[in-house]
Amino acid sequence: MSRFLFTVPPLAGHINPAAAVAAELGARGHGVAWAGRPALIDRLTGGAFPVHACAGPDVPGERPPGIRGLEALKFLWEAGFGPLAEAMAPDVEAAVRAFRPDVVVADQQTVAGALVAERLGLPYATSCTTTGELLGAAGLPKVEEWILELLNGLRARFGDPAARHDPRFSPWLTLVYSTPELVGAHPARESPLSFVGPAFGDRPGADDFPWEWLAEDVPVVLVSLGTVNGGAGARFLAECVAAVRARAGAVRAVFADPAGVLDGEEPGPDVLVLRSVPQTQLLGRVRAVVCHAGHNTVTEALWHGLPLVVAPIRDDQPVVAGQVTEAGAGVRLRFGRVDRERIGAAIDAALGDPGLAAGARRVAASFRAAGGAGAAADSLEKLAAGA
Repeated sequence: MSRFLFTVPPLAGHINPAAAVAAELGARGHGVAWAGRPALIDRLTGGAFPVHACAGPDVPGERPPGIRGLEALKFLWEAGFGPLAEAMAPDVEAAVRAFRPDVVVADQQTVAGALVAERLGLPYATSCTTTGELLGAAGLPKVEEWILELLNGLRARFGDPAARHDPRFSPWLTLVYSTPELVGAHPARESPLSFVGPAFGDRPGADDFPWEWLAEDVPVVLVSLGTVNGGAGARFLAECVAAVRARAGAVRAVFADPAGVLDGEEPGPDVLVLRSVPQTQLLGRVRAVVCHAGHNTVTEALWHGLPLVVAPIRDDQPVVAGQVTEAGAGVRLRFGRVDRERIGAAIDAALGDPGLAAGARRVAASFRAAGGAGAAADSLEKLAAGA
């Protein structure tokens, strides 16, 4: 049996896919440990494996005004992932020396794991939880150049200065939680890419969700902007409410509103607003999803063959939104300028266009064929066996 150390940032969307792979490895009898934030990791994984605590700042949820799209990716590295790598590196090294893994599984945007592993002569696999880095800062070469300069500086301080590969892509293995059917064309990488599709683990349900509200004869749409967009989505969500109410009796919508920006909305038979929803269970009961093109929400929706309405806000979301539309699985909106009429028309298309439904089913079939957490575990076992 082999030993695997997972290094992750304090972000649920990065931990959840890795947790599914870790659980699969553990079920096969391998040793598993984590390096990251104990409280968050234990909450998301049920405390199944030991966690080596790592210091580091929170990754910023908000962006300065005016920063949009892939420009926000530069800010995210500058203010988030760069400082996080600096702070985590000593603790990751301590975790490696204490746990003595055969392989480090490093989140793609948590490069402390990759750089410490290369300096200590350990093989590592990249956990690519979003395809934003896979495609690079498309159309913004200066942003990509700036990120590479930042990574080279980090490598000079605590990696192997003689290494020449991009630390976001392991020379041994990169696990991509998607498939070519969704990703489409992408730059060639020196790293062996293993497209394993989405990796889903057990998620807690919600006994108090009013399942009876989901009328069998009225299509239901899930509307979600994720957990970190806060007040940025207030206007968008309000326009979505108006679009649904303009279709009273023809469509219903469940709104995930963790920031409470819709608290002032009057309840009604067509709109259900909750701070938290059991998303994985709910996706089996809805007909379409309106979202910010976050990678996890998109892949979870497409796993169920659901057409999407995507309104990207920042970071990798424009890239993921482009993948959805290129795959013929959804409609794209401009987040900052959209209104209820455009949202309503997009919802109508998601519910009524047979081409979008076929595109979503095609991606879903590729996801299910890819193997998910089991395929990822297979690849990691082969890497460990050859280490």
